[in-house]
Amino acid sequence: MAGFSLNKEEKNREKNLFQQLLKENPPLHQYLLNAKTAQEASDTFKTWILNNLDKDSPGYRFYIGDSHDRQSFEALNWTELAAIRILDYLDHEGRSFKDPAIRNEVVITKPFHRLWSELHDGEEHCSAAFYEDFIFLFRQYRGELKKYKPNNEELLKWMNRWPDGLDPRIIKMREENKDRIIRVFIEKMDNGNIKTDPKYHFEGDLSFDEKYNLVSKWWNNQLFHLKFALRNPDDLNDFLGGTLDARTMDSLHEARDKGIPFFVNPYYLSLLSVNAPDFAKGADQAIRDYVFFSDALIEEFGHIVAWEKEDEVEQGKPNAAGWLLPGSHNVHRRYPEVAILIPDTVGRACGGLCVSCQRMYDFQSGNLNFNLDKLRPRESWDDKLKRLLSYWEEDAQLRDILITGGDALMSSNRSLEKIFNALLEMVKRKRKANDERAEGQKYAELLRVRLGTRLPVYLPQRITPELTRILRDFKRKATKLGIKQFFIQTHFESPMEVTPEAKLGIERLIEAGWTVTNQMVFTAAASRRGHSAKLRKSLNEIGVVNYYTFSVKGYLENRYNFATNERAVQEQLEEKVLGRVPREYYKEIASFPEDAENLVERIKDLQTRAGLHFLGTDRNVLNLPGVGKSLTFRTIGITKSGRRILEFDYDKDRKHSPITKELGKVIIIESKSIRQYLEQLASYGEDITEYESIWGYSIGVTEPRNPMYDYPAYPFSTTSEYTNLGMS
Repeated sequence: MAGFSLNKEEKNREKNLFQQLLKENPPLHQYLLNAKTAQEASDTFKTWILNNLDKDSPGYRFYIGDSHDRQSFEALNWTELAAIRILDYLDHEGRSFKDPAIRNEVVITKPFHRLWSELHDGEEHCSAAFYEDFIFLFRQYRGELKKYKPNNEELLKWMNRWPDGLDPRIIKMREENKDRIIRVFIEKMDNGNIKTDPKYHFEGDLSFDEKYNLVSKWWNNQLFHLKFALRNPDDLNDFLGGTLDARTMDSLHEARDKGIPFFVNPYYLSLLSVNAPDFAKGADQAIRDYVFFSDALIEEFGHIVAWEKEDEVEQGKPNAAGWLLPGSHNVHRRYPEVAILIPDTVGRACGGLCVSCQRMYDFQSGNLNFNLDKLRPRESWDDKLKRLLSYWEEDAQLRDILITGGDALMSSNRSLEKIFNALLEMVKRKRKANDERAEGQKYAELLRVRLGTRLPVYLPQRITPELTRILRDFKRKATKLGIKQFFIQTHFESPMEVTPEAKLGIERLIEAGWTVTNQMVFTAAASRRGHSAKLRKSLNEIGVVNYYTFSVKGYLENRYNFATNERAVQEQLEEKVLGRVPREYYKEIASFPEDAENLVERIKDLQTRAGLHFLGTDRNVLNLPGVGKSLTFRTIGITKSGRRILEFDYDKDRKHSPITKELGKVIIIESKSIRQYLEQLASYGEDITEYESIWGYSIGVTEPRNPMYDYPAYPFSTTSEYTNLGMS
C-alpha cells in the first residue's frame, strides 16, 4: 500500500510540474496546443526561438558553429545559453543512443515530442526531473534564472566550511583514531585474529605499554600498513569502534560475496571520523565515499563495461586511438607525445582501493587484485623492461613517459632504480641515434618523466629519505641527458587528506627536486561548494600545484560518486575563477619546474602578489573514451528520466592522434539527473539553493592549458611523421 501511495504521489508531482511548465510559458503552451503533430510543434517553436535570436549575436554565431572557442564561450549571456540548448534539443529530436549506464538499452531524445504528446494524449508521464529541468530552462530563457557571480568573501565562506588535516583540532582527532586502531590491533594480535610474521610480532612477555610502543614504531613503516591492510567488513567495523550501521555492513558483506576487492590500510583508516564534532561533520565525506561501496557499484559489479576503450588492446592491432603497442597491458597510449608505462612489479597494485577507480573493470575481470606477493616481478622483467622502453626509443613523437600502475611508488626502491637505470640507457641510445638524423628528421627525445602515485595520500610513510635520494639522483643524471621536467602526479581528493604525514612526504619529494601536481576526481562529495577551492589552497600551502579536476568516469557503477558535468562547469566559472592566474604571471609559473625545491615559497609569493586565495592552475575535464581530456560539450538531448545527453568534442588546444578527427563526437549520457544530484547534496546537508544556477549550465569549452604543463622546446627540428600508428 505504501509503495502504491508513493507511486501515486510521484505521478501527481509529474503532472503538477508539467502544468507549471505550461502556465509559466504561454508561448510554448500555445505552440504545443495549436500544432496538429509533434513535428509541427517542434518546427514552429524552432522558428520562434530563431526569430528572437539576433543573427549578429555571440549566441547565434556559437549556435551555428562560426565561433566556438573559449573566448566566444565566455561571451555568451545567460539567455543565449538557454536559446542554444532549446535549439540543440530541437535539432536532435528523435536521435537514439545506446546507453552504457543501463546496459546498452536504447534511449531516445525527443523532449518536445514528449511535451506535445503529454498535452494531447496524456500518456508520456516523463519524470519530475525531466519537467523540472525544462522549467528552469525556460526561466533561464525568460531571464528569471540568473547567472551567479559570487565574490571573494562568499568563496571564502564556502572554503572555511571545510577544515583540512593540518587543523590542530583535526590532528587531535586523528591521534585519537590512531590510538583506537593500535589498541584494537594489539587485542586482535593477542587473540590470534591477526596473523603475525617474522617482522611484525610480539616477542616474549611484553606489557601492554611495550606492545603499544612497538606498534607505534611499526606505524611509521609503509610495509606495516600494507601487511595489515583491512580486507573484510568485520575487521573494518572493529577498527572503527563498531560504529558502522547494519545497512552499511550488509552492503559491505554483499560486495565481498560478489568478489569486489576491499583494501584499506590502517593509516588511511585513521583519517575517517568517528563521532565527529559539529565543526567537522561531513568534512570526511569525500574520504568515506572512496572507501565504502555504493549500492549501484555492488549491483553492477559483473556487468561493468570498460570506459577506457584505448586500453583494450589486441596484439598487432591498433588501439582505439590508433596506436600500435608492445603488448596488451604494460603500455597505454592516447596522445602522440606521451605514453604510460605500467611495470610488472608491485607497482601494479595500490596502497588502497578507490571505489570509483577507473580500473574497476579490470578488478571485475581478475586482471587486477591486491595479492601483493603475486605481483612481484619475475626474473624475466629486466629483459622485458628493455623491450618496452624501446617503444619510446623508436617512436618519432614520444617525449613524455608516465610511470604509473596501480601506483608507481608501490614498486620497491630496488625496482624503481632498475626502471630509472633502464630509462637512462634508453635515452642515451635515442640521443645517439638522433645524431645521425638530419634536421627536420630527428625524433622527439624524452623531455619529461612523471610518476603517478596516490601514496602521498594513502601511505605517506612510503616517502622515505632513501626514496628521496633515489629520486634526486635520477633527476641529476637525467638532467645531464636533456630531460627537463620531473613530475610527481598525485591524487588528493579532500583537504582532510592534507595531514602532517602527507605534508612531510610532499616536502621530501620537493626536496628531491620533483614538481608535485595534483589530479582531483570531482566526486559528488568533493563537488560541494568551496570544497575543491579549499583543497587547492591547502595543497598550494604545502607546495603542490593543481593539475586536473576530473569528472567521474564510468557508467552506472559510479553513479553515486558522479557529479554532473554541469556542476564541473559551474565550479569552474563560479569558484575556481576566483583563483584564475592573470596572464602576466604565466611565464613565472612556467618556470616552477626549474626551481621545484623552492615551490612552497614561490607559490606563496605569487599568491600574495596576485591577490589570490589559491592558484587555479588546473583544468576541469572529463577523460573521454579514446579521445582524451575535454570539457568541450553541448547538451543535445535529455532522457525521459531527466538525464542530460552531452555531445563532447576533443580538446583542440593539444596534439592528438590523427585518428581522433575520424572518431567524431563522443556522446555521454549522464548517469543521474540534475535533480538527483541536488538531492544527493541535500543528503550531505547542503543548502541546494546555493547551487540553483547549475540548471543553466549546458555548454562547456575546455580551459586553455597552463603553460607550466607545456613541453620545453628542442634545440633542433623534429620530424612531423608518426611511427607506431596503425589503421583502425
